[in-house]
Amino acid sequence: MPFFVRVLTLVSVTTVAVPIVVLVTLLASVIFLPLPAVLPDARPPQGVQPSRMYDINGNLIGEFREFELSKPVEPEDIPEVLKEAVISIEDRRFYSHGGVDVQGTMRALWADVRAGEAVQGGSTITQQYVKNTYVGNERTLSRKIREAVLASQLDRQVDKDEVLFRYLQQIFLGDGAIGVGAAAETYFGKSVRDLSLSEAAMLAGLIPAPSRYEPRGNLQRAEERRKLVLAAMLSERHISQRQHDEAVAQTLFLVGGDAPPPPEGVPVTLIQPRPRFETPYPYFADYVQRHLAARYGDRAVFEQGLEIYTTLDPRMQAEAQRAVGATLEGTEPGLEMSLVSVEPSRGYVMALVGGRDFQVSSVNLALGSDGGGLDRQTGSTFKPFVLATALEEGVSPDRTYSGRNNRCFPGKCFENFGGSSYGTINLRAATVNSVNTVFVQLLDDVGIDDTLDLTESLAIEAPADRSQLGLAVALGATGASPLEMASAFGVFAARGERAEPTPVIKVLDSDGVVLEDNSEPSRARVLKESTADTLNDIMRGVFGGTARGKDIDRPAAGKTGTTSDSKDAWFVGYTPALSTSVWMGYRDEGRPLVGIKGRRQGVTGGSFPAETWQDYMRAAVEPIPVTDFTEPAPILEVIDAAKREARKGFNPGPEKEPSDTPGGSYSEDLPPPAVATPSATTTTAPPTTTTTKPDDEDDGGPGGLFGEPPRGPPGD
Repeated sequence: MPFFVRVLTLVSVTTVAVPIVVLVTLLASVIFLPLPAVLPDARPPQGVQPSRMYDINGNLIGEFREFELSKPVEPEDIPEVLKEAVISIEDRRFYSHGGVDVQGTMRALWADVRAGEAVQGGSTITQQYVKNTYVGNERTLSRKIREAVLASQLDRQVDKDEVLFRYLQQIFLGDGAIGVGAAAETYFGKSVRDLSLSEAAMLAGLIPAPSRYEPRGNLQRAEERRKLVLAAMLSERHISQRQHDEAVAQTLFLVGGDAPPPPEGVPVTLIQPRPRFETPYPYFADYVQRHLAARYGDRAVFEQGLEIYTTLDPRMQAEAQRAVGATLEGTEPGLEMSLVSVEPSRGYVMALVGGRDFQVSSVNLALGSDGGGLDRQTGSTFKPFVLATALEEGVSPDRTYSGRNNRCFPGKCFENFGGSSYGTINLRAATVNSVNTVFVQLLDDVGIDDTLDLTESLAIEAPADRSQLGLAVALGATGASPLEMASAFGVFAARGERAEPTPVIKVLDSDGVVLEDNSEPSRARVLKESTADTLNDIMRGVFGGTARGKDIDRPAAGKTGTTSDSKDAWFVGYTPALSTSVWMGYRDEGRPLVGIKGRRQGVTGGSFPAETWQDYMRAAVEPIPVTDFTEPAPILEVIDAAKREARKGFNPGPEKEPSDTPGGSYSEDLPPPAVATPSATTTTAPPTTTTTKPDDEDDGGPGGLFGEPPRGPPGD
């Protein structure tokens, strides 16, 4: 109703109110009201079919759907806090009036006069429902009388709660959302059942003018309305002062939209993208959606009714979410963790956790740059790739190198973790104890290009410009995703054969035609069996070295990794049946992992990541029969002298003298620290022949990265 009409009505309302009420009551007894028994279900547009997603057992776990204008809900789905918010701002006397509230109309008109604009609605919730459902928006006196009469009759025929439910199902709340079910999802990416007090207040504030108060386009006005609704709820005693104050200060996360940053003091954050799938496994669903969209396009995924049978094992996924959640519990929100579990023989991704909370950050950290984030430096989890290159080229795992702390090449110096120095040490012990300086020398021997060629055969993409890379590559200077690392280590478990990682077993179109079938995936050999067997045997010893005590009471192998300044921490480990990577770091890539859960030192791969891996894997493999790795055949030292001389990769030139190295000189007479020195074995227990180095921490990570001098001991 126009504002000037409201003012005129206020002048006359006291003289006509009682007669109007009498008239409305009389008319209500004779005007027929065609009440529907139930509201019709909302239907997607003709020709649009949601795609359905199933787990590895064939159980439905979610739908991919294009945005629907309405989403049916049940009465029990609507939380009390939303009902109270709507009643407080729209119709405070809803439960006491008879469908038409003369007192409320007078109060609303007086508030409008004082404010100089329309600030309160004069119609009751019942009247609004009747207008939207039966009589329309025509601005005539006859329409208003019919609206009032029908509202009065509806109030006598239908329970108040049913009227409120029907109203909340059909109100328009902006951005194409009809009803509170659709609005909760389009604005907050969640079910209406899960709305918080503050979120409910924002939705209730949209009702009188969605285009004016829609938060993505009018954030400041939406915030003012949210506070007005909370104040009304406090005034009506639906919430306490403490609840009011907490809700006012709460940060809201709106999904989707391209609105500018909120004004200062407005606690609202936009997150991307607006989810278009419903599932308890959002990160895995995001992976499936990206996988399918790359092959068939977005329209096929969201509109063409695909039947998607995935590789997700719900039991393993639940254990993964539990283990990651337990580690992150009590830590600050910016700290993240990702876990990916792959079955080596088929490449099936059995479980995937891409971050702390998909509603807070829909960046899928498990996919790295393919998931909207960044690939993370791998630290010492890259060392097995250098070792694999050496084994492929005929280097024996018993070859020895100097493990002294500082190893310097022209402009490039490298240190071991904590400044530890080792004497002459073979590649087995250097892997178990993650000795940086040994792997720098090994990479110098086998070549950067050969090593990166091997990692690319494992589907870990190398930088396009290799000319800028130095020997820090050996210590994980290049990046990878948790999915890539789990898949790559799975090649070791599969004795050198690689199956392309996939989240789907089979995809059918709406007519039942098979579009994709991975039930018998192909495998390609990328490593010799002898290489993989030797790597497995060596990395079993890590559970007696940098991951001491993190074994799972069955044959397993793995590698710790921590980058410089403890910015990224990894553990990648596997059994013959399951390969799992765990990454930990901050969403803000540059922050070091220090002070986590009272830990004064920086986080290393052998701490929280290895503990999370152990916690998850013990449960994940529990029903899987125990199998052992294949005993490795001896590898005899056969080196192409000409190739070694040429050093196909980066040629750093001769080392500087020890006296030129940072941190002082090195004496070969100094006793090296105790190291774990496993021998080839196929027993189920991890090697325990000697103790680990005194600090019992990981080591290795880019020190002197890309020619810069080291800034202290690098992390593993």
